[in-house]
Amino acid sequence: MKVRLPSSLYWPTAPARPLLQCFKNNRALSTSSPHLSNSNPSSPPQSNSDSRWLSSTKERIGKCISFGLSAPQSTKAASILKILATEWRDLVAGREGFLVSPNRAGLLRQGVVWGEMDSMGHVNNVMYVRYAESARVNWAWNYAVHIDPGNRREWIELCTPKGDGLILKSIGVEYKFPMTYPDHISVFHKLRSLPSPDSSSFILDVLILSELHQRPAARCVEDIVVYDYKAGKKVNIRPFMMRAFEQTWRKQEEEKARVEKRIQEVESAVGELERETWNREGAVEDLGSGT
Repeated sequence: MKVRLPSSLYWPTAPARPLLQCFKNNRALSTSSPHLSNSNPSSPPQSNSDSRWLSSTKERIGKCISFGLSAPQSTKAASILKILATEWRDLVAGREGFLVSPNRAGLLRQGVVWGEMDSMGHVNNVMYVRYAESARVNWAWNYAVHIDPGNRREWIELCTPKGDGLILKSIGVEYKFPMTYPDHISVFHKLRSLPSPDSSSFILDVLILSELHQRPAARCVEDIVVYDYKAGKKVNIRPFMMRAFEQTWRKQEEEKARVEKRIQEVESAVGELERETWNREGAVEDLGSGT
């Protein structure tokens, strides 16, 4: 399965919208970890690996707000919400080892158009394969332009039938929920494992994120074969590819560790906020005034 390599890439830079409008202009917001207090962390809760961790964390903060917050507690809640709003791709995808920076993303905030929906009113299933395919070409392009520019020509040729090329042997898709227009998607690829130098294929995991719902809309698994078009046969992964893959694998593992630590910081901060608000003796939910 081949796709024409795009001549240029455009990376939208629209910032994520704040989760709560009341915190939009709060200058006390911070994304630095010192604002996530670890006081009395008797046993920091283990992070939930569920794909709905982000939404459930927002709900936990919402419950704290419903019981009323003091000024310091409002600042603390705002700091956590700022992190969830600006780092959500890292928290959702990075914890699995996906690298989500613009120079690694296959697609970033790509618009879902109305014509991609079918008669059932949701994005047609085949579109997810096209999303993954387009993102895979950009994935290789990123190596050529940003990651390994010393081998730019070789990486670009991998997406053409001129010499060595990458052929999709198989793809599997797991649909998580029916996405609809309007929405935007971000698509990321990662190495499932570090391939062997004497292997002619490697496996890529693909994550297709709904920007509107801030969670996975689909997951794909791609089996990629390195094929020599001139010789008409598959070949081993080239040394320049292996060097780049080894670097990528290290970064994937580092990202998983970094994000897991960040999630533990968020969990500790949310737990502390819960103990200060509703999870304490005598706590009463603030239902507002009737006058």
